[in-house]
Amino acid sequence: EARKAIVDILQKAKVDVLVNYLPVGSEKNTLFYADCALEAKVSFVNAIPVFVSKIYGDKFKEAGLPIIGDDIKSQTGATIVHRVLTKLFEDRGEPVKRTYQINVGGNTDFLNMLNKERLESKRISKTESVTSQMGDHQIPSDNVYIGPSDYIPWLNDKKICFIRIEAEQFGGVPMDLELRLSVEDSPNSAGVIMDGVRAAKVALDRKLSGPIIEASAYLFKSPVKQFDDYQAKKMLLEFAKV
Repeated sequence: EARKAIVDILQKAKVDVLVNYLPVGSEKNTLFYADCALEAKVSFVNAIPVFVSKIYGDKFKEAGLPIIGDDIKSQTGATIVHRVLTKLFEDRGEPVKRTYQINVGGNTDFLNMLNKERLESKRISKTESVTSQMGDHQIPSDNVYIGPSDYIPWLNDKKICFIRIEAEQFGGVPMDLELRLSVEDSPNSAGVIMDGVRAAKVALDRKLSGPIIEASAYLFKSPVKQFDDYQAKKMLLEFAKV
């Protein structure tokens, strides 16, 4: 009954794009809304770390509908900074040996993630986004820790990130980098999700279907296929020009 009501609303409002911004860990509800989008013939943009593009990519392809995701990148957030630095080290011939990214915040997203069961997909998404930039040089999983770490109520919507990268220079000489980043969390992905909605509408108008790689690779942490950010941006710009 709930599904029918939502599908009716989407159809009556002539919705083109449905955006999923449910709390982290809402896997069943995310798939429920993805099913609603399929039934209502609406494109779907998934901003949270539930891997809908991988799970439902074929369904959207068969339905003739685009899907973009998964897990939105912030405009300048912990994961994009960590990705870029990791790629920089690799490009400069300094293989990363160990790294961590620790995040604390005071909004309801961090409160939800105190439940470790809700946190698993978030850790996977953030970790794969960073380690994908290491190319053929992959490090043991025990040497990588990436993810939200604690809820501090008085931080409110502020998110604070601590990144450490340990690498090896020429001749086996060790080096390390430590970084602290502080941002207002909620608005940090606003501009990015707007681009995701635009891309979904463009794809819908062009009658493209299934995962839209060009948009997903640049705007999201866990696309069905990872690219480095330079290449992903080039792909998105080419997509926008056509």
